[in-house]
Amino acid sequence: MLRLAEIARRKRVLDLGAGYGAITEELRRRTSGIVIALDRLKEAFASIEKPAVCGDANQLPFHNASFDLVFSQNVLLWIQAPEFVVGQVNRILISGGVWVLFEPDYGGMIEYPLETSKIWIDALTRAGGDPYIGRRMPSLLEQIGFRIRIELLPHLLPPSTERFDFLEELPLTEEERSKISAVRTHSQSSFGEQQISHLPYFLIIAERR
Repeated sequence: MLRLAEIARRKRVLDLGAGYGAITEELRRRTSGIVIALDRLKEAFASIEKPAVCGDANQLPFHNASFDLVFSQNVLLWIQAPEFVVGQVNRILISGGVWVLFEPDYGGMIEYPLETSKIWIDALTRAGGDPYIGRRMPSLLEQIGFRIRIELLPHLLPPSTERFDFLEELPLTEEERSKISAVRTHSQSSFGEQQISHLPYFLIIAERR
């Protein structure tokens, strides 16, 4: 998706919601321009090479038309009003600039034979996330005038029990914790390669007109 967005020719790139910089260095490797990391958590910046900015995606601290590429991953999942962020990214992009964003859709999870999708949806909602953000993004982007290209994660990955580590960090009921513990045990012992656990991701390139 970054190649399709022509990252190599981009001169000012924003890693929006950079966290601890897992993707920042990859962006810097792929472009000859400047890459700025932004996150609202100050403690994240200790592991990120500058330039890095502490800021909120709802009110980006940059001038209009400051960037020609914005990258984000799993950011809008946690945003209460994603339309505000869409407007902010539209503001800071130049005409012809692109936003490359990856967002999940927990409502479309495919699992077999172990079912946990309802627990994911309920727990994410309690934590303030939007488990359906992937499917919502295309219309939000089109409404503000972006030209969009969409792909879905194109292949199945082998299920990893690490997915339960993240799930157990979310606010769960005692009943849900008990079920996840049982599912984790079965996942490790009973089904092996017969398991499917696929979380659809919307991979989007949104071009500012």
